[in-house]
Formats: sequence, C-alpha cells, structure tokens
Amino acid sequence: MTDHADTPPTPDLTAVLVLADGSIFWGHGFGAEGAAVGEVCFNTAMTGYQEVLSDPSYAGQIITFTFPHIGNVGTNHSDNESKTPAARGLVVRNSLTDPSNYRSDSHLDAWLKAQNLIGISGIDTRRLTRQIRLNGAPNGVIAHNAAGQFDIPALRAQAQAWPGLEGMDLAIEVGCTQPYEWDQAGWQFADNNRANDGYDSLGTPRVHVVAIDYGVKRNILRCLASAGARVTVVPPTATAAEILAHKPDGVMLSNGPGDPAATGVYAVPVIRELLDRNIPILGICLGHQMLALALGGRTLKMHQGHRGANHPVKDLTTGKVEITCMNHGFTVEASSLPANVKVSHISLFDQTVCGLQIEGKPVISVQHHPEVSPGPQDSHYLFERFLGLIEAHA
Repeated sequence: MTDHADTPPTPDLTAVLVLADGSIFWGHGFGAEGAAVGEVCFNTAMTGYQEVLSDPSYAGQIITFTFPHIGNVGTNHSDNESKTPAARGLVVRNSLTDPSNYRSDSHLDAWLKAQNLIGISGIDTRRLTRQIRLNGAPNGVIAHNAAGQFDIPALRAQAQAWPGLEGMDLAIEVGCTQPYEWDQAGWQFADNNRANDGYDSLGTPRVHVVAIDYGVKRNILRCLASAGARVTVVPPTATAAEILAHKPDGVMLSNGPGDPAATGVYAVPVIRELLDRNIPILGICLGHQMLALALGGRTLKMHQGHRGANHPVKDLTTGKVEITCMNHGFTVEASSLPANVKVSHISLFDQTVCGLQIEGKPVISVQHHPEVSPGPQDSHYLFERFLGLIEAHA
C-alpha cells in the first residue's frame, strides 16, 4: 500500500520503501532487517529470482519483481550467480510462496537472511512499475523493522542524498581480486537419477579465454567452458600486460554493474591495447558498453533500463529474432560509433544497440545475456560464434 504518512497506517506493517521524491510504500518485511539505499528498478522475468538476486550486475539496486510467484521453487546452492549477492533488496506484491521443487534446499526467506538482503511484500508493484516507467528509475531506501518503527524523514533524506548509479564505478566492488581458473561447465540432468544431476566439467579445451571480471555471472563462465574454452578469470583492474601474460587466445569482457564510463576510466585503455594487438574479444553487457567506449563511442543512462527474460532482439547478421535476458540501465549511443563499427543486434522494443562487430577484426559484443540465467536459450550460439572467431583467427 502507498501512503505519505510518517507512521505505518496499521501496526502489522513492518517494512517501508521510501523514494527520493517522497513517495512511501508500506508493506510487510521479510529476509534481513535493516535499511539499504539504492536505485529502484523492475524485472519482468517469470523465473529465476535467485539468479537475478545473485547477479552482480544488480549492485546498488533494489529490484521490483513484476511476477507474483516469488519463492515458489525455493533456493539452492547451485543457482547462485555469485558468491555474495550485491543487490540491495527486493520488492514483491504477494507474500513469499512456499517452495515446491525437488531442487530446493532452503526457503527464500532463509536465503535472504543469510545473504543480508531486505525484502518487502504487499506493495502495489504495478503502480510502482508504472511510476518507474513514467518518471525513470528513482533512488530509494528499503527498510525492515520487526517492531514497525521507522524514521521516515531520515530515510527520505538518505534516498535524496544517494548520488545514483550515473558516474558510479561498482565493478571494482564486485569483481575478483586475484586471478583464478574456471573449468565448471553447464548443468547436466542425469537419466533416471536426480541425485546425479550437477554441473559438468570442461573436457579437452579448444581455446584459452581470459575473462575480465567486472561482475561476471558464473553461468557465463560455464557457457564458455561448455563451448570448449579453458577460462582464466582476472580482476577488473588487470592491466593489458597481466592479461597477455596468460597467453590468451581470446578475451571476454564480462557483464557488471554501474556506469560504464566510470569503470571505463581504467578499463578502456586496457581494452584499446587488446584491440591494437588484434586479440579476439567478446563483450557482454557492461563489457559490450565499455568496448563501445574503447572504440570511440558514447554510453547514456537509460530512462528505466531493460531488465527481464522476454526482450526481443534481432540479429542483423542473420535476420533472426531471439528472445533474450537483459539487465542494464545504460546503453550505447548508435550515432556515436565510428564507421568501421557495425551494429549487429538491435532491441525490437526501442531499437537500442544490442550488439557490435568491427570490420576486419575478430571482435563482437552483445548487450543482452547469452548465458540465459535466467531466460530462454536463443542466444547460446554467441559462445560458439566467439570460439569460431578465435579459431579462425589463430
């Protein structure tokens, strides 16, 4: 429910979402207690709430889920996309659904408590989503207190004082600090014995890929391994010399949170050196945006962003339309790209740039998430396309 009063309208309300414009949404708290500030966004995916909440790209954000059945498959240790979730909290319409899935090993509420994530239910998520669509993604504070005691003026001031994601480098907060090797491949369902389900392992590698971790999702690394890549993951601040010391056949620029221009202060010079050396490159999400910056393009903050698992994208190289998973609040400005950089994919929602390729170079990128976690598998081919570019370049 929405109210502009500074006290809960009823004593059973134990959580509140306070926006910087003064809007107050009262509800019922779950997960961790406390308060957290961030950008309030919405995600339209119908599955994969655990993968969404553990995606490092959501650092600094409070996620509104438009789908009502949150919690229905519980949580498990296998589906986390990172070791420590970086999201600030979640907003849902209905109370959490009890889990009913053979893979569940924990209720979502218990998982949220363990991850120190704050939740609020009872919100009119359609109204909040419309507000975001009309006015843009606002700054807000989500707070949960079992006694229902809140200092609304202080929470409002906190939301208003938060600087927002524009100009904020968050990759440095979520990326790894030391290089490591990755050899876990995609999930395999064992025949007639669910106890044997689990992630596969890399077989004989075709190529060696260095992944720059700006906030990489684990399933991106698994997809690279499944395609046949031996993967070495390096920190977001790795220099070109440090990357090249691993003798990569190709480099993957990962997804991640925050403003690409802010992260690009240290990342773009590295990417430019890799481009000058004609190293095969795949950019994904934030990596796609920073590749554009390295090529001389510009990025812009979007009005509301694209977040969900139902976004239609057209591959201009084949003419095919794929349904994709997206999570981004910035976009590449098409008119800023130099003549030798071609747009390879576009969003069919708003015609924004969703992919790039460089004439004469083994370099491609996409704005969407081809690792499909969560989402449809239409874009899985991009990992094979990248490895094919590497092998053709060798």
